[in-house]
Amino acid sequence: MTYVKICGCTSEADALAAVEAGADFVGFVFAPSRRRISPEVAHKISMMLGVPLPGAPLPRDGGDSAAWFQRTVPALEALLGRKRPMTVGVFEDQPVEEVNAVAAAAAIDLVQLSGKEPWQQCFSLERWVVKAIDSDDVASNGEIEAVLEGEGPVICLLDSSRGHGKRADWRRAAEISRRVPVILAGGLTPDNVVEAVRVVRPWGVDVSSGVETAGVKDAAKIRAFVAAAKGA
Repeated sequence: MTYVKICGCTSEADALAAVEAGADFVGFVFAPSRRRISPEVAHKISMMLGVPLPGAPLPRDGGDSAAWFQRTVPALEALLGRKRPMTVGVFEDQPVEEVNAVAAAAAIDLVQLSGKEPWQQCFSLERWVVKAIDSDDVASNGEIEAVLEGEGPVICLLDSSRGHGKRADWRRAAEISRRVPVILAGGLTPDNVVEAVRVVRPWGVDVSSGVETAGVKDAAKIRAFVAAAKGA
């Protein structure tokens, strides 16, 4: 099964549309963006979806990055068994103290780091972390571990778009997905997500602008995207 994250939700209506469609994650943006919302608004929506389930990072036990993600992803799936959808706060190059404070105030389940944060920062946060990486960076390094830098986040999100609808290089993404579980983002729509899942075989997919009409979340597009992704 492919898990689905509907990102950039700014209202209760957006979140409810994601819930009704069967999304597994609902994302709120706290980084500079036209979709940015306040912790207060996010808190109201989060509590509507259920009490947060913060998870402490799993202890390091050595081994390579692939082994780490094969261990942490089942733990994330276990949390999804307790609460669905889980809420994700998106941050970009913001201080650890700010991320922790906003995450607590917004009552979110997971933190997503979408900037150039050092991976060591993942263990300074009070929530499990989704870490965004650019698949082009991985391809240029050759070895995945050179970019992943060992343990840290619970899962990685491949995204060269940063919410601008730019399609990822699916060939490169597929190479990474064969090694570690990933969430694929960038340029996905209800019309192409089936092909994206077929080619890349990601653990999950993430969409924001691809389910919007005139810059606003479109419930019909959200339903179509989730159905297509999970039916692929």
